[in-house]
Amino acid sequence: MAYAIPLWTPPSLPVVGTTDLFPVRRIFCVGRNYVEHQKEMGGDGREAPFFFIKSAHSLVPQGGNVHYPAKTANYHYETEMVVALARGGRRIDPKKANDYVFGYGVGLDMTRRDLQQWGKDHGRPWDFGKDFDEAAPCSILAPASKIGHPSKGAIVLTVNGKERQKADLSDMIWSVPEQIAYLSEYYTLEPGDLIYSGTPAGVGPVKPGDELEARIDGVGELKVKIVPAL
Repeated sequence: MAYAIPLWTPPSLPVVGTTDLFPVRRIFCVGRNYVEHQKEMGGDGREAPFFFIKSAHSLVPQGGNVHYPAKTANYHYETEMVVALARGGRRIDPKKANDYVFGYGVGLDMTRRDLQQWGKDHGRPWDFGKDFDEAAPCSILAPASKIGHPSKGAIVLTVNGKERQKADLSDMIWSVPEQIAYLSEYYTLEPGDLIYSGTPAGVGPVKPGDELEARIDGVGELKVKIVPAL
Protein backbone atom coordinates (compact mmCIF):
# COMPACT_ATOMS: atom_id res chain seq x y z
CA MET A 1 0.00 0.00 0.00
CA ALA A 2 1.24 3.49 -0.86
CA TYR A 3 0.01 6.98 -0.08
CA ALA A 4 -1.96 8.62 -2.89
CA ILE A 5 0.18 11.77 -2.62
CA PRO A 6 3.71 12.25 -1.24
CA LEU A 7 3.79 12.20 2.55
CA TRP A 8 4.79 15.50 4.15
CA THR A 9 7.43 15.89 6.83
CA PRO A 10 5.79 15.89 10.27
CA PRO A 11 6.01 19.23 12.10
CA SER A 12 8.70 19.04 14.76
CA LEU A 13 10.85 20.99 17.21
CA PRO A 14 14.56 20.56 17.97
CA VAL A 15 15.68 19.49 21.44
CA VAL A 16 18.41 21.26 23.43
CA GLY A 17 21.74 19.43 23.43
CA THR A 18 20.78 16.77 20.88
CA THR A 19 20.21 16.27 17.18
CA ASP A 20 16.79 14.79 17.94
CA LEU A 21 13.51 16.25 16.76
CA PHE A 22 10.31 16.23 18.82
CA PRO A 23 7.38 15.38 16.49
CA VAL A 24 4.34 17.58 17.09
CA ARG A 25 0.83 16.14 16.91
CA ARG A 26 -1.60 18.84 18.13
CA ILE A 27 -1.34 22.28 19.71
CA PHE A 28 -3.73 23.08 22.56
CA CYS A 29 -3.81 26.67 23.85
CA VAL A 30 -5.36 27.81 27.11
CA GLY A 31 -7.06 31.21 27.25
CA ARG A 32 -6.98 33.82 30.01
CA ASN A 33 -4.66 31.96 32.37
CA TYR A 34 -3.03 34.97 34.08
CA VAL A 35 -5.23 37.20 36.25
CA GLU A 36 -4.12 40.53 34.77
CA HIS A 37 -4.51 39.26 31.20
CA GLN A 38 -7.94 37.91 32.09
CA LYS A 39 -8.89 41.40 33.26
CA GLU A 40 -7.60 43.10 30.12
CA MET A 41 -9.66 40.66 28.03
CA GLY A 42 -12.82 41.21 30.06
CA GLY A 43 -12.69 38.31 32.54
CA ASP A 44 -12.74 38.32 36.32
CA GLY A 45 -11.33 35.76 38.73
CA ARG A 46 -10.54 32.06 38.48
CA GLU A 47 -12.99 30.99 35.78
CA ALA A 48 -12.89 27.45 34.42
CA PRO A 49 -10.09 27.06 31.87
CA PHE A 50 -10.97 27.04 28.20
CA PHE A 51 -8.91 25.86 25.26
CA PHE A 52 -8.64 26.28 21.51
CA ILE A 53 -6.50 24.39 19.00
CA LYS A 54 -3.93 25.42 16.44
CA SER A 55 -2.71 23.15 13.66
CA ALA A 56 0.74 21.68 14.17
CA HIS A 57 1.50 23.05 10.70
CA SER A 58 1.27 26.59 12.11
CA LEU A 59 4.55 26.00 14.00
CA VAL A 60 7.56 28.19 13.28
CA PRO A 61 10.39 26.16 14.84
CA GLN A 62 12.97 28.39 16.56
CA GLY A 63 11.28 31.57 15.33
CA GLY A 64 13.02 33.81 12.82
CA ASN A 65 11.04 35.59 10.14
CA VAL A 66 7.25 35.48 10.50
CA HIS A 67 5.09 36.95 7.75
CA TYR A 68 2.37 39.44 8.63
CA PRO A 69 -0.76 37.36 7.99
CA ALA A 70 -3.47 37.92 5.42
CA LYS A 71 -6.88 39.44 6.14
CA THR A 72 -6.00 41.28 9.34
CA ALA A 73 -5.25 44.82 10.42
CA ASN A 74 -4.73 43.97 14.10
CA TYR A 75 -2.03 41.32 14.56
CA HIS A 76 -1.11 40.54 18.19
CA TYR A 77 1.57 38.67 20.14
CA GLU A 78 0.95 36.51 23.22
CA THR A 79 4.02 35.09 25.00
CA GLU A 80 3.57 31.64 26.56
CA MET A 81 5.42 28.71 28.08
CA VAL A 82 4.99 25.66 25.86
CA VAL A 83 4.58 22.21 27.37
CA ALA A 84 5.52 19.16 25.23
CA LEU A 85 3.98 15.81 26.17
CA ALA A 86 5.93 12.56 25.94
CA ARG A 87 3.04 10.36 27.09
CA GLY A 88 -0.68 10.31 26.47
CA GLY A 89 -3.72 9.34 28.47
CA ARG A 90 -7.19 10.14 29.73
CA ARG A 91 -8.39 11.36 33.14
CA ILE A 92 -4.84 12.11 34.28
CA ASP A 93 -4.34 12.77 37.98
CA PRO A 94 -2.91 16.30 38.36
CA LYS A 95 -0.52 14.95 41.01
CA LYS A 96 1.01 12.69 38.33
CA ALA A 97 0.66 15.02 35.34
CA ASN A 98 4.31 16.13 35.31
CA ASP A 99 5.26 12.52 34.56
CA TYR A 100 3.66 12.99 31.13
CA VAL A 101 5.82 15.99 30.18
CA PHE A 102 8.83 15.70 27.88
CA GLY A 103 9.98 19.30 28.12
CA TYR A 104 9.29 23.00 27.81
CA GLY A 105 9.78 25.84 25.37
CA VAL A 106 8.99 29.51 24.76
CA GLY A 107 6.14 30.19 22.36
CA LEU A 108 4.17 32.99 20.77
CA ASP A 109 0.44 32.54 20.26
CA MET A 110 0.11 34.97 17.35
CA THR A 111 -3.44 36.23 16.86
CA ARG A 112 -5.44 38.01 14.18
CA ARG A 113 -7.30 39.92 16.89
CA ASP A 114 -9.82 41.60 14.62
CA LEU A 115 -10.88 38.26 13.11
CA GLN A 116 -11.06 36.69 16.57
CA GLN A 117 -13.27 39.54 17.80
CA TRP A 118 -15.52 39.37 14.72
CA GLY A 119 -16.17 35.71 15.45
CA LYS A 120 -17.01 36.47 19.09
CA ASP A 121 -19.30 39.37 18.16
CA HIS A 122 -21.22 37.26 15.63
CA GLY A 123 -21.48 34.09 17.70
CA ARG A 124 -19.26 32.17 15.32
CA PRO A 125 -16.04 30.18 15.76
CA TRP A 126 -12.93 32.32 15.96
CA ASP A 127 -10.52 29.77 14.49
CA PHE A 128 -9.53 32.23 11.73
CA GLY A 129 -8.22 34.54 14.44
CA LYS A 130 -5.98 31.90 16.03
CA ASP A 131 -5.19 29.10 13.58
CA PHE A 132 -3.39 30.31 10.46
CA ASP A 133 0.00 30.06 8.74
CA GLU A 134 2.96 30.77 11.06
CA ALA A 135 0.64 31.36 14.04
CA ALA A 136 2.74 29.36 16.52
CA PRO A 137 6.44 30.24 16.72
CA CYS A 138 8.20 28.06 19.30
CA SER A 139 11.74 27.82 20.63
CA ILE A 140 13.92 24.77 20.87
CA LEU A 141 12.65 22.43 23.63
CA ALA A 142 14.42 22.03 26.98
CA PRO A 143 13.86 18.50 28.37
CA ALA A 144 12.31 18.24 31.82
CA SER A 145 15.07 15.75 32.63
CA LYS A 146 17.48 18.69 32.50
CA ILE A 147 15.48 21.67 33.80
CA GLY A 148 12.78 20.06 35.93
CA HIS A 149 9.20 21.37 35.81
CA PRO A 150 9.20 25.18 35.97
CA SER A 151 6.44 26.63 38.15
CA LYS A 152 8.05 30.01 38.77
CA GLY A 153 10.39 32.32 36.90
CA ALA A 154 10.07 35.48 34.83
CA ILE A 155 8.23 35.39 31.50
CA VAL A 156 9.11 38.49 29.47
CA LEU A 157 8.54 39.90 25.98
CA THR A 158 10.20 42.91 24.39
CA VAL A 159 9.22 44.51 21.09
CA ASN A 160 11.99 46.53 19.46
CA GLY A 161 13.81 46.47 22.79
CA LYS A 162 10.88 47.82 24.84
CA GLU A 163 9.30 45.60 27.48
CA ARG A 164 5.67 44.78 26.68
CA GLN A 165 4.93 41.74 28.83
CA LYS A 166 6.39 40.72 32.18
CA ALA A 167 5.03 38.31 34.77
CA ASP A 168 6.01 35.17 36.64
CA LEU A 169 5.02 31.60 35.84
CA SER A 170 3.69 31.41 39.39
CA ASP A 171 1.02 33.93 38.34
CA MET A 172 -0.78 31.27 36.29
CA ILE A 173 -4.37 30.74 37.44
CA TRP A 174 -4.29 27.10 36.35
CA SER A 175 -0.97 25.32 36.80
CA VAL A 176 0.48 23.11 34.07
CA PRO A 177 -0.52 19.88 35.89
CA GLU A 178 -4.05 21.24 36.29
CA GLN A 179 -4.20 22.09 32.58
CA ILE A 180 -3.06 18.60 31.60
CA ALA A 181 -5.58 16.99 33.95
CA TYR A 182 -8.43 19.20 32.71
CA LEU A 183 -7.67 18.59 29.02
CA SER A 184 -7.48 14.85 29.61
CA GLU A 185 -11.09 14.87 30.77
CA TYR A 186 -12.14 15.99 27.27
CA TYR A 187 -9.45 14.49 25.01
CA THR A 188 -7.27 11.44 24.92
CA LEU A 189 -3.93 13.23 25.08
CA GLU A 190 -1.21 11.82 22.86
CA PRO A 191 2.61 11.85 22.77
CA GLY A 192 3.65 14.85 20.68
CA ASP A 193 0.85 17.14 21.85
CA LEU A 194 1.85 20.68 22.85
CA ILE A 195 0.10 22.93 25.34
CA TYR A 196 0.55 26.70 25.10
CA SER A 197 -0.06 27.49 28.76
CA GLY A 198 -1.39 31.06 28.64
CA THR A 199 -0.09 34.60 28.31
CA PRO A 200 0.41 37.45 30.80
CA ALA A 201 -1.11 40.91 30.46
CA GLY A 202 0.31 43.35 27.96
CA VAL A 203 -0.73 41.79 24.66
CA GLY A 204 -0.70 44.18 21.74
CA PRO A 205 -0.25 44.71 18.01
CA VAL A 206 2.84 44.39 15.86
CA LYS A 207 3.67 45.42 12.31
CA PRO A 208 6.24 44.49 9.65
CA GLY A 209 9.73 45.37 10.82
CA ASP A 210 9.04 44.75 14.50
CA GLU A 211 11.46 42.48 16.37
CA LEU A 212 10.13 40.37 19.24
CA GLU A 213 12.26 38.71 21.91
CA ALA A 214 10.54 36.39 24.39
CA ARG A 215 12.25 34.62 27.27
CA ILE A 216 11.35 32.49 30.24
CA ASP A 217 13.87 32.09 33.03
CA GLY A 218 15.23 28.57 33.13
CA VAL A 219 13.47 27.57 29.90
CA GLY A 220 14.88 29.52 26.97
CA GLU A 221 14.28 32.35 24.55
CA LEU A 222 12.64 32.98 21.19
CA LYS A 223 13.33 35.72 18.66
CA VAL A 224 10.93 36.66 15.87
CA LYS A 225 10.96 39.36 13.23
CA ILE A 226 7.69 40.36 11.59
CA VAL A 227 8.18 40.66 7.81
CA PRO A 228 5.77 41.85 5.11
CA ALA A 229 2.87 39.65 4.09
CA LEU A 230 3.39 37.04 1.38
